[in-house]
Parts: sequence; structure tokens; C-alpha cells
Amino acid sequence: MIISNYSDRQTPQFRVLTDEQCNELFRTSLEVLQRVGVLVYSAEGRALLADAGAFVEGERVFIPPHIVQDALTCAPRSFSLWGRDYRHEMHIVPDKIHFGPGLTSTYFIDPETGERRPARRGDPATTARVCDALTHIDYVMGLGMIGDVEPGLAALYEFAELVENTTKPIIAWAQRPDILAALHRIAVAIAGSGSAFRLRPTFGVFTTYDPPLKHTDAGVGTMLWAAANYVPVVYSGGPSMGLTSPVTGASAMVIYLAGALSGLAMAQLKRRGAPYISGWVPAPMDLRTTQLAYGAPEMSQFSAAAADMCRWLRVPFMGTAGASDAKTLDQQAALEMGIQILLSALSGASLVHDLGFLDSGHIGSLQMVVLADEVISKVRHMMRGPEINHETIMQDVIEQAGPGGQFMAEMRSVALCRQEIWVPTLMERGPYSLWEAAGGKSLADRTQEKLSRILSTHQPSALPEDVVAQIDQIVAEVEESHN
Repeated sequence: MIISNYSDRQTPQFRVLTDEQCNELFRTSLEVLQRVGVLVYSAEGRALLADAGAFVEGERVFIPPHIVQDALTCAPRSFSLWGRDYRHEMHIVPDKIHFGPGLTSTYFIDPETGERRPARRGDPATTARVCDALTHIDYVMGLGMIGDVEPGLAALYEFAELVENTTKPIIAWAQRPDILAALHRIAVAIAGSGSAFRLRPTFGVFTTYDPPLKHTDAGVGTMLWAAANYVPVVYSGGPSMGLTSPVTGASAMVIYLAGALSGLAMAQLKRRGAPYISGWVPAPMDLRTTQLAYGAPEMSQFSAAAADMCRWLRVPFMGTAGASDAKTLDQQAALEMGIQILLSALSGASLVHDLGFLDSGHIGSLQMVVLADEVISKVRHMMRGPEINHETIMQDVIEQAGPGGQFMAEMRSVALCRQEIWVPTLMERGPYSLWEAAGGKSLADRTQEKLSRILSTHQPSALPEDVVAQIDQIVAEVEESHN
């Protein structure tokens, strides 16, 4: 008889960097920060670094290693984001992967007409409702940048639509601290109090720095406001190989790390222990077209390398997957999406975003998000690894059946079928005759049908009327102050 004395499963992994390579890249990045420095256009950011011992020359800051090393000791390795339904807790830690859509694409595929059109008000609400219904989408982003409003208020309108149409965690974006403050007011209104939000933050904020080696005033200001007010921040930047770094992946990694580590330092100097996620979209530039190649193999390769690096540093990482350079949901889109999702899951990135992007991030497609949910389901089934114990080995069942026996009627085996064998909802497995009789629909057809069913039937839990009124009031006050 077999008696297992362990419960962990061996799962497949995709590693790009060795520990020695991580150490070399980290050491080089520290040298770059000390000898080359970074441009910091935020006066507060420069002051924080200067007070900690950095040398400031105008807007250029030379950061000694001890500042970065201290930041790494106090940055949290793990923390959680919640949805307004607290059952949707998202524990952010290396090797626990969470998937969500992208944000700020200019165009949107209309989910009813299939038209490619500019993103507009109502699209974030539709995106949130679809993501709320999809089991394997863990958090929500807006997918498209609203273009029919005052640009300075787009993030506010988007967030107001998202919170009313999903109970899952949200990663919002904000281009300025005052907009982030308004998003925070909305989240506090939903949580019931500031202390309730601090205990269970229901959104994180996505903001950026510019490669190579530049921190904008707005990006740093937004990051520092988040750090001071207990809003988890995704600080994303890093170069495009061949455009804002030399074409080699190693040089791009050094420039990415120098930006990420200097950002981390500022966040931890503002408030020790501030939740911080490093992000990078390592899309290379296609030198033939000068367009960023979202579907390129380098995207997955260097997302995995960055995940390796951040695991070594003990900092959560946001990677990229589920996107394509294709212009519509076709074979290219499905192929690039599937490879990216699999490699991102294998790499162990804490968060993975940009599900649903087409045309190098210019188009948001809910059809792509729906298909991505199916792919993630399949990949997660592969990732879990086999469970090896007395109950699953079933030696007694094998002995009872004997050579030449059959197991289709064995109840213990039948009871585990849905657990052990993945069952698709979109991908076709039936006989050709049944597929033909059902209309011979393509994968794109079935995906559109599922999207239409979600839009016609799914309604997330509604916010209380008094909370909706508070959100409307906050939006109105920001609109008035902005005019």
C-alpha cells in the first residue's frame, strides 16, 4: 500500500534567468543608478531621495545602493486586494498568478456590431460586467480609454463605471494625484470608512514612468499619493527593445530594473511598507514598421525574465499576456494569446494584464477577453499538476479490475471525471456530424455567442442607492473643480 506523506504538487515552470544572472543584472542596475542616475521631474521625489543620501544635480538624481537595498527590505513581498464582494480576495505574491484585461487602448470592438470604433463612455461598464461573469478573470481594468470626455477626467468616469458593474478587484489608472484622490473617495464610500478600505483595499492604481531612466512629475506624484494613503500601486515602465534601450534583452533588463528600483525607493521613502508592484510591457519595436510587437516571442520571454528578477528581489511583478498584433479575433490572435497566457502562467508573474488587446494595444476586444477566459481555464488545469496520493492512485481499483478490466462504470473514478479531465465551454470536441448539425460554427462564432449571452443575462450585485448617490456627488464635485 502507498502512503503519501506530502500534499504539494510538482507544477511545470518556465524560468529564463538563473540566480547568478539575476545577481549580475541587479548589480549592474545599482551601478547605473549610482553612476548614471535617473531624471526625476517630481520635486517631492527628489527631496525624498536627497534626504536619504542621494546626490541631486538639477533634475538628475544619483542613487547610492544603500537606498535601494533598504527599500527592498521594507517593501512587502505579499499583500491582498479585495473586490467589494470580499469573497474575491486576490492574494498578490510571486508564483500565484492573477489575470485581468488591459487599459487605455484607443479603439474598442463594439460587442454588438463588431465595429472598430473609438472607446467611449459605457465601454468600461460593459467590460466590467463581462469580466464579472467570467470565472477565470480575477480583476478588472477598463480595456479602453474613454475618448468622448474631457481627457483629464477619463480615469474618473472609467472608475465610476467599473465599481458599479463588478464585485471583483479593480486596477484603475490615474494620471494625477488629484484624480487618484477622487478614486480613493469613491472606494472609501463603498467600503464605508477609510479604515475599512485600509484593511481591505478594493483597488490598486496603475501609473507609469518613462524609459529610459525618467520619472515624470505626474507619475511620481500619483505613486507617492498612493503610498501615503494605503493604495497599492503598480508602477510600470521599462523600455521597448530597439527603441528606448539597445536591442539586446540584457540591456533592456538593466534599464527596466533601474527605473523600477528607483521608483520602489521613492515609494518606500514616502511610507515604509507601501504595497508596490513592478510592471513592464517588454514589447520590442518591429524595425520594419516601427510599431511595438505585442505578439512577439520576446514579449513572453522578457516578461518571464522580469518575473524571475522580481521573484529574486522578492517584489511582486505585473506581466503581460493575452494580447496580439492581429487586427481581429482570428487564428493569429488565438495563437499569440494562447502562447502568452501559457508562458505567463509558467513564469509565475503575480499579475498578468492586457487580456483582450489587439493591434499592438490599440484595440480592446471583449471577444478576446471571453476567449482568454477559456484559455486561462485550460492553462490553470495544466498548471495544477497531478495529485498523487492513495485516493488518486486507486491501487485497489486497479487490482479489482485486473488485466483487461474496464473502469468506465467504476463510481470512484466516475466521481472524479470533472475534477481530473478539463471540460471546455468554447472549444469543439464533439463528432463532426453534431458540429455540422449545430450550424458548423467557428470558434469566433461561439465566442461571440457567449459574449452576447453574458451581456443579455448577467447583472452584478448592485451598489446601495445611497452609495451610488455619493459616487455621483464625488464625480460632480471633481467635474466642477476641473472647469
